[in-house]
Amino acid sequence: MKLTVDRNADALYLLLDDSDVLESEEVSPGIVVDYNENNQVIGIEMLHLSKRTPKLDTGRLLFELAPELTVQ
Repeated sequence: MKLTVDRNADALYLLLDDSDVLESEEVSPGIVVDYNENNQVIGIEMLHLSKRTPKLDTGRLLFELAPELTVQ
């Protein structure tokens, strides 16, 4: 998984898989989902990042792992 913030393009891209993009779909204004040949989501792009999160400091992003849940 790779997260890229492009300040010049004002966009964020989350890459989930290195396979080739076969199709892209704008699922919401400024939110583009990329699919591979197996119709699996491999990337998500968020455009107009500064308008969506005006207080975002792209130099300081925090990542957290959610605790694993066990199903009984």
